[in-house]
This record gives sequence, structure tokens and C-alpha cells, in this order.
Amino acid sequence: MIWIKRGALGLVGLLLVTFVFLASWEPFTALKSEPPEYREYSAEIVRSEYGVPMIYGETDADVAFGVAIAHAEDDFFTLQDVVAMAKGRYGAIAGQEGAQVDYVYHLIGARETATREYPKLPADTRALFDAYASGLNHYAQANPQELKLANLFPVNGEDIAAGFVLRQPFFYGLGNVIGPLVAGEPLRKEFGPDIPGFPRDNSPAEQLRKELAGQDVAANAHPNLVLPLGDAGDHLGSNAWAVAPDKTGGPTTLISNSHQPLRGGVAWYELGVQSGEGWHFTGANFPGSPFPFLGHNKHLGWTNTVNRPDMADVYRLEMNEAGDSYKLDDKWHPLEAKDVILPVKMGPITLPITQTVYRSPHHGPVIKNDDGFFAIRYGGMEKAEQLDAYYRLNKTTTLEEWQEQIARMAIPSTNFIYADKQGNIAYVYNASIPNRPEDVEANWRGILDGSRSDLIWEGTVAFDRIPKLINPASGWLYNSNNEPFTAAGEGSDLSPEDFSPVLGIERKQTNRSHRAFRLMSEATRLDRETLERIKYDTAYERRDYVDTMFTALEALQIDEDANGKLAEARELLLGWDFTADNQGPADALALLMIRSYMGAEYNNTPVPDIEEHLQEAVDHLMEHFGRLDPAMSQLLRLRQGDVDLPLDGGSDTLRASTTWREDEDGRLSLVHGDSFIQWVEWPADGGKVVSRSIQPFGAATTRPESPHYTDQMQLYVDHKLKPVRFYEDDVREHAASSKVVTNKRG
Repeated sequence: MIWIKRGALGLVGLLLVTFVFLASWEPFTALKSEPPEYREYSAEIVRSEYGVPMIYGETDADVAFGVAIAHAEDDFFTLQDVVAMAKGRYGAIAGQEGAQVDYVYHLIGARETATREYPKLPADTRALFDAYASGLNHYAQANPQELKLANLFPVNGEDIAAGFVLRQPFFYGLGNVIGPLVAGEPLRKEFGPDIPGFPRDNSPAEQLRKELAGQDVAANAHPNLVLPLGDAGDHLGSNAWAVAPDKTGGPTTLISNSHQPLRGGVAWYELGVQSGEGWHFTGANFPGSPFPFLGHNKHLGWTNTVNRPDMADVYRLEMNEAGDSYKLDDKWHPLEAKDVILPVKMGPITLPITQTVYRSPHHGPVIKNDDGFFAIRYGGMEKAEQLDAYYRLNKTTTLEEWQEQIARMAIPSTNFIYADKQGNIAYVYNASIPNRPEDVEANWRGILDGSRSDLIWEGTVAFDRIPKLINPASGWLYNSNNEPFTAAGEGSDLSPEDFSPVLGIERKQTNRSHRAFRLMSEATRLDRETLERIKYDTAYERRDYVDTMFTALEALQIDEDANGKLAEARELLLGWDFTADNQGPADALALLMIRSYMGAEYNNTPVPDIEEHLQEAVDHLMEHFGRLDPAMSQLLRLRQGDVDLPLDGGSDTLRASTTWREDEDGRLSLVHGDSFIQWVEWPADGGKVVSRSIQPFGAATTRPESPHYTDQMQLYVDHKLKPVRFYEDDVREHAASSKVVTNKRG
């Protein structure tokens, strides 16, 4: 029996050693970064009455140091997630979901790209990123109790660059290529106007023209045809408007209305910056950036919306029997393979999971699944110039300077809507679209033959080949994640016939686009009152997925005796007024129904079964409200901490409440929709720029103890904006706090 006891004790000891190893190994094997070379920084952080920071410094680098500290004071929790992603360690924080991000980090070579490209950036840009990294290091060292992972800091400019390289491609849908390939599912790439039978004449302009002329328009005519895609993610959204002074009757107006997740790594953070080197800008960035991505300076401003050109091509590789070489033009080449360790947190332990990542030196990243080996090549691949381009954009002062930066094609994607104090407005369908050969026969939206070198393109199309509009005759521009051929109204819009189908420009409308186009076209003057009415519009057009749902609802036959509640819900929904304004008895029911149909059309997934989906909505309302017709504002809520407020707007309305989580009480708590809104006006008399803004919660997103954790929520719910403190005299007059931060030694 003694040997049994000894064996049991040995097993316990082995289990204990294993547990200790799994609980502690990850920080010791993680990538360790050398901090930037020491440089003395000093910045002043002045916070407005709403806690929004304006960061002052003698140099741009001083300001970037202060940006990191100000953001860390408000949301160090999320900044650490972003740093972990930039080091391939997010799985050690977020488990399996984080490990998927880490896999992509290794697959696309984010670190290798940053290591190679970061030193090539101009010295002042690198100084900016090193200063920002130094600010994060300074805060981390001063607040060790807040750290999530050991050895996550210090960081340097290269680390911040790796984060940019990793995250940017997902804004134009790289995940919709990688995800299906990993899962062995069909690709999800859109058809364009080169597809036979494509409905070329179904734009909002043509729809509206026919309606006004009293002609019938097929309500179920879809302006987009798509191949199977899957979930396109939660980053698809945003509205943007620019209106010239002749059309407003007053100021040049720019409205930035981004739809992003309200929390997390791609949630907007509002800030302003001003340096002695001429950098003076206010707007918003994402965690991990030293500069705003959108907003305005004294002279000009811009905002962005997500666009979805065909930016990625997939190649099936012809492999040898051993599976270690691929064929290209009758020659065999070795496939690069590398084993990486993905940390996967599970409770108190972190498992080391080995994964092999592949790469073709000719094509790019390679994914192996049950169907073979598939290489991916995408726009902006292995580039880091965007770090410099965004910085330069912040400091442009004229339309010409601004266009010069955009024309670099360094920023991989996103539409730009622009306005300036001279009264200019502009729209650029910005995208680093692959420079595919026009004279080669190929289905660029399918799986390409990886053995043909003539299908492997190099570089990006020239700026003059992408859609753009400068000062259209209509006097207005908009984008709501729609095709670039409906942007300025009938008579001012671009024609799709003028752009090669090889560019892969999407042909898609959203309900927001239909509504914006109609309302902008019908308005004789787009003054502030009219634009506010458009921005907060909650209506749906009966087109596309809305029509699909209602056509199915009208055809649905229900036995009223057997299922009276379902029949009652059908009748209630058929009487809906097509608005999500909290005024109608069917608004809550429609809210629960419509998002799934929107997602099915946008992602080309199967349309929900109308009866099953309606039954789910009925069950939800009866369980949590005991009735089918509660006020929508009782169902849809804006919640943060102890604050719980009613909301209006729906999925894909101009007042956007896009996605939500279902809380235990059955209420829907907004997680994605109208996020950072900024309304900018340059007076016609040449006076100072004036802007207003709002965030859904407050500046201190993850600091419950802060008065700025929830202090913008009521304004947000009430469709109100707060003043942006841009000029120094105004900043200091309304300052709630001010402090100098420095890394001086001694």
C-alpha cells in the first residue's frame, strides 16, 4: 500500500507542477520589446467639462506622449487588449476568441511587416509612434495594479505599427476570406456589374425618378448580387454628409456619424491635439493610435465610412505529393511553414496550442484546409505607409494638400467625405484596390489558379482610377456604406460604366442610403434643421430585405384558433408604419424581426423562416413584457453602470441602433450603432470653425468611478450634441482639470 500512496502523491505533485506551469509559462515566453530610446517628453492634458482631453505640447512627439497617457487614464483596460493583439498574445487575455486573432497576426505576418517597414517611415513619424509607446510605458509603470498580463510592457513604435498592420484589413472584409477558408466553406465575395443580368439601373436615383413620375418600381428588385459570404462583422456602418454653403444657405457643413462598437478595440475615443509644430486637430481615434483618424483642423475636415471593394484574391495552389512545394509556371517552389504557439486562456491556466502557418513567397499567406492549400493576396498587404499618411492628413490645410495624401493610396480602405473653410466638398472612394491585369481572362471573384504567375498582380491601382467627386453641382455629398455611384444626386453622380469591373467596386445599397438619397434629393435647402431631421431619421423604405420580410409576412397563413398570438403578431406587424421612432405599437416587434433579414441580405446567408422568426419575437415579448406591443423604448436601452435609458432607431436606420446584447431582463442593450458623432461648420463669412459632438457614454469608457463614465448618455438619447472645445481660449475657459505629464528622470 505504501507504493500506492507514494504513486498518488507523485501524481498529485505532477499535476501541481503542470498546473503551475500552465498558469505561469506564457509571460516568460512572450515577445519582449525594447523600449524606445529615452527622450524627455512633456505634455499638458486639459480636460473639458465632459472630460474630453485636449493635449498640448511643444512638439508633435510631446503631444503623442500625452495622447497615450490621456487615453490610458480613460481606458487602459482596452489599450492593453490592443497591445496584446499587436504582440500575438490576445489569447492569453480573451481565450479562444483572442487566439483566433493571434492566429491571423501570425498568418498575415503582422510583426514581420512592422519590423521590415517601420524603419522606412519618415523620422518624424517614427518619433511620433515612439513617443506614444513611451506614454503607454510610462502609464503602465506608474499603475502596475491595472496590468492584465505580465511582460506586456514595455512597447515600442514597431509594436504599435504591428497593431495597425493587423487590424486595418478587417475593415474591408479580409475576415470574410480568412474565416471561410479556415472553415472550408464557400468564399463570400460580391459580384459586380460585369455579371450577366446585373440590374444596372436600380439605383436610388432611378428608383426615385420613376416613383416621382408615377411609374411602378419592383419592390423586390435588389441592387446587389452576392456569392455566399457569411457574417460580415459588426464594423459595417456609418453615415457621412458634406454640404456646400450654397446648399445650406450658410456654413459649409461636415457631419461625421460613424457606427462602431460602443466599447472595445475599435470604439471611438474623442480627443484634441495642439503642438508648437502646427499640429492642431480635434476628432477621434481608436485605441492604439497617436493621432485622430477623423475630425477637423482650422482649415478642413473629413470623416469615413466603410467601403467594400473586392480587395482580396484567393489562389488554389497545386501542391506536390509531400505537400511542401507548390507549382508556379511549371516550376516547383518550397512552401514556407512555421509553427507558432497560440496562448489560450482557460480559467486560471493558459494552454500553449501549436499551430502551423504557411506562406507562399509569390502569393502571400496560405491556409490549409480539407480541400487543399489556398493563398491570399490582398490590397495594402505588407505595407505600413498608412501610419505616415494619417499623420500627414492631420496637418493638411488645403484641398490640394489633402488630395496629395489620399492619392498616395497608403490608407488601405474606407470612403472619405471631406469639407473645408473655402466651401469645397469632396468624396473619395479610397481603397488600395489590387492592380489586376485587364487583359487576362479570370474570374477574380472566384478561386484563381495559383500555378499561373500572370494572375499574381503587383501593387495598387492609381488614384485616377478610383471613384471620386469634387464639388458636385448638387452641392451635397453623402455615404451610408453604399455604392459610390449614388453620392451626390441625379445629375451629379458618377456612372458605373466609367469604371472597370476588374476593380471590384461594390454595387450595394442600404436602407440608410435609400433614405439619405431620398431626403437629400427632396430638400430644396439643407440647413441645420433639415440636416438634423435627416440624420435622426428612423424610417425604412420597403425595399430589399424589408420587402423580402413583408412579402413573406403577407403570404404567411396562420391558424388563428391554434395560434392566436402568432396571428395577432402578424396583423400587428402588417400595420407597422415603417419607422423605429417609439411611436407605434408594432415598433418593438419590428425591431426584433428586421435585423435578421438585414443581415441575411447583407451577408447573403439564408433568409430566416418567417413563421419561426415571428414566433421567436412573440415568445420574447410575451415572456419579458406580457404583451406584443410594449413601447420600443422599453425594449431597446442604452445601459452603462447604473444608468439605463430608452432608445429609438433601428438596425440600418439613419438614427442607428444596429446591434445589441440581450440582458437577463429581456431588454436589448445597445452595443453597436451611432457612436461618435461630430457636426462641423465653417461659417460663410470666413469666421472660426465651430463643431459639436457626442459619444454614447462618456470619455472615461471603462472607469465607473469617473464622472465622465456616463455623463453624455442623456444628451445622446435626446439627439443633442455638446460643444467641441477646439481653440485654446475656449478650452481653458471651460476646463474641468489640467495637468502636466512628463517622463523626466530625477
